[in-house]
Amino acid sequence: MNFIDNYFKEIIQISELIDKSKINQFIELLAEIRNRNGRLFILGVGGSAGNASHAVNDFRKLVGIEAYSPTDNVSEVTARTNDEGWETVFEAYLKISKLDRNDGVLVFSVGGGDIRKKISVNLCHAVDYAYLKKSTILAVVGRENGYVNSLANVSITIPQVNLEHRTPHSEAFQSIIWHLVVSHPLLKKNSTTW
Repeated sequence: MNFIDNYFKEIIQISELIDKSKINQFIELLAEIRNRNGRLFILGVGGSAGNASHAVNDFRKLVGIEAYSPTDNVSEVTARTNDEGWETVFEAYLKISKLDRNDGVLVFSVGGGDIRKKISVNLCHAVDYAYLKKSTILAVVGRENGYVNSLANVSITIPQVNLEHRTPHSEAFQSIIWHLVVSHPLLKKNSTTW
């Protein structure tokens, strides 16, 4: 029971420490993307890819933003990985989608990428391309010093209260953040059934 109690205490701590002003900025930028009829491309790998897929549904259905996640197209992602390499799969997806200044790129990542260490380089290249195209870059990450943060317009960093739980807390709070965002009165257009 002690582990369970401590885990839930960590969740409470994170909820109290998270930067609410950044969440507000995040919401405002998403409203701007929708108001200019921009699209939202949601990127993630591993558990964050699963979160990206779920978030696409909520942004489309509840918020009315045209949204996509490259990892939902397994055939394209694996073909590009096989033929061109894993490092450029997201950048190539954004290029063929004709990403522009009206669009947004939302990155879910535990570490936020690191080119030097060759970690989540595909996210780094995608963010570089989004920056080049002057798209809005948003992120929910578990580390302040990840690559994505260096180019993001707004990055929400999940406070780390126990480094042993960085990954589960980061991925869980990705879900909490996007569910908060799609429920916010500034963005929510359609009701849930339950």
